[in-house]
Amino acid sequence: SMAVDSVPAPQPADVQEIKLFGRWSCYDVQVSDMSLQDYISVKEKYAKYLPHSAGRYAHKRFRKAQCPIVERLTNSLMMHGRNNGKKLMAVRIVKHAFEIIHLLTG
Repeated sequence: SMAVDSVPAPQPADVQEIKLFGRWSCYDVQVSDMSLQDYISVKEKYAKYLPHSAGRYAHKRFRKAQCPIVERLTNSLMMHGRNNGKKLMAVRIVKHAFEIIHLLTG
């Protein structure tokens, strides 16, 4: 019989935490209002680096509830004719707003 070398099982690489804008984690965010839990999507499943997914969330009736809440904020900033479609500008505004909130709240 042949000797079989035991090969150590490959260890899964540590899954890096997805942080919004590379700074803010959504893992400790809790939605305490039970009626809003289905509509404010902040779970790990919806974690994004940027609030820009180009998803088709308006295709079905309640699918917009699956859109990450920060992306919905970004989309709502793209209102009024001069701002229509300027999502990168809206993303930048949200990023700066988060920076200001971080500086004011610590």
